[in-house]
Amino acid sequence: MTILLASQSSGRAAMLRAAGLSFETTAAHVDEEALTASLLAAGQTPRNIADALAEAKAVKISSRLPGVTVIGADSTLALDDGSMLSKPESPEDAADHLRRMAGTRHRLFSAAVAARDGVPVWRAIGEAKLWMRPLSGTFIADYVAREWDSIRWTVGCYEIEGAGVQLFERVEGDPWTIIGMPMLPLLAWLRATGLAPQ
Repeated sequence: MTILLASQSSGRAAMLRAAGLSFETTAAHVDEEALTASLLAAGQTPRNIADALAEAKAVKISSRLPGVTVIGADSTLALDDGSMLSKPESPEDAADHLRRMAGTRHRLFSAAVAARDGVPVWRAIGEAKLWMRPLSGTFIADYVAREWDSIRWTVGCYEIEGAGVQLFERVEGDPWTIIGMPMLPLLAWLRATGLAPQ
């Protein structure tokens, strides 16, 4: 094993697989809520919080696996009023998040950090801006009921590579950042370090 993805995100794993990389996955079991709360209390931005969460995952796993390159990744979502949304805890929570985002713009930050032997060795953060179209209560209820099993793991209650694309009227940013990782910088680094084909 040379590369380990410290994430349970099916979207992130699918991106690496589609790029032809050989890797394994594991859950980092980082207390994201506690770490996020601590970082918010310290005045950190959503961008920096995504970076810190990704680093915490990569460092935790890599410290136990000498010589393995561990990629940690995380995403944060910031509304234009400055508040952040986290992963929904229930279908009702997801519906509330969608009501708050409907008809407005939000920013999504996706960070990736690579670590070896418990030390970060590379990082990148992508940013996307997304404009969600106005959504009716009926649409939100039907969407959450149909998609809950997959959106429960996502910070914005959508998988834009699937049915979630119907939520939007406009996006700015690369699709990989929206799915969960700044893929082009990551691939460039993996090639430069000999972990991916040149």
